[in-house]
Amino acid sequence: MSEDTAAQPQVLFSADTSRGFTEWLAGQKASLAISTYQAGKVMFLGVDPAGKLWHYNRNVGRCLGLVSDDRGFWVTSDAQLHRFDNLMQAGETDASGCDALYAPRFSYVTGDLDIHDLGIGEDGEPVFVNTLFNSLSRPSRRRSFEHVWSPPFISGLKAEDRCHLNGLAMRDGQPAFVTACSTSDTYDGWRDQRRGGGVVIDVASGNILARSLTMPHSPRWYRDRLWVLNSGQGAFGWIDQASGTFETVAFCPGYLRGLAFLGDHAVIGLSLPRDNKTFNGLGLDEELERRAMSARCGLYFVNLKTGSIAHSVVFGGVVTELYDVAVLSGVRQPAMIGFGGPEIKRMLSV
Repeated sequence: MSEDTAAQPQVLFSADTSRGFTEWLAGQKASLAISTYQAGKVMFLGVDPAGKLWHYNRNVGRCLGLVSDDRGFWVTSDAQLHRFDNLMQAGETDASGCDALYAPRFSYVTGDLDIHDLGIGEDGEPVFVNTLFNSLSRPSRRRSFEHVWSPPFISGLKAEDRCHLNGLAMRDGQPAFVTACSTSDTYDGWRDQRRGGGVVIDVASGNILARSLTMPHSPRWYRDRLWVLNSGQGAFGWIDQASGTFETVAFCPGYLRGLAFLGDHAVIGLSLPRDNKTFNGLGLDEELERRAMSARCGLYFVNLKTGSIAHSVVFGGVVTELYDVAVLSGVRQPAMIGFGGPEIKRMLSV
């Protein structure tokens, strides 16, 4: 290493945006919340009063699933499920220009269930993917969880992560579709079916709607269509329920997790694949090599009408993997109070 190279400071975090992204985001009258369990943070992207990109983060240990509503959001951590609410009134801002301040209001202690996706039911309460127990669950005030549903091919409620159930799509306030990396009914059996073993399942009937996917994630029901990330192939698309086929809309150069929608655009999370047995040997590797590209970590914004990439945000530094993304509608510049530090002691809401 040369002296000049050694003298250069290490970049802890960077966010490189496509041309015009900040102006575009400002025009959407919304901001974005992102979870990264790898860095243990919830991050925000917005626009400040001067028209510059705003990014903000707070520590939430091993956060994965993240889902928002008009008051705030739910987010997972290593052993809890947390509720954050906006303490500010409509039209209110603080000295820095923030128009939303999310603070923790209460938590459910679940234990380490390896919770993945979250949904909000019609009663306003969360439903979550209990990956460890291969099921959908609700939080409980007395126990670690209340069982809601398991795929028909799972023979028992055991802490064995058999099929790696991970994704949840809500429809009309009810759990409607899930994704799993396999149909294994054996402890940790999904790892041997990573490539081509993934499925999309209809919750009401238990029927498998689509097969032969590679580690699918983040199913979402939007504009009368079931959208899915075929993560191990780097593909975003939708499920033709009549034929059971996955229709690719766009390729994104990363391992895909996290899907939300802003008008005519899908917001997709990209991660750098870890160099281990879980991520090695997937079709994504071959597709990146064919396109002479390297994997990226960040967000891609795909036009649903054309399939083109309208904008991108590429993260550098310590953040290399994302899990979920949520849209904060009507919020321009969000901030958040974490669990540590003096802020939470002084912030009283009456």
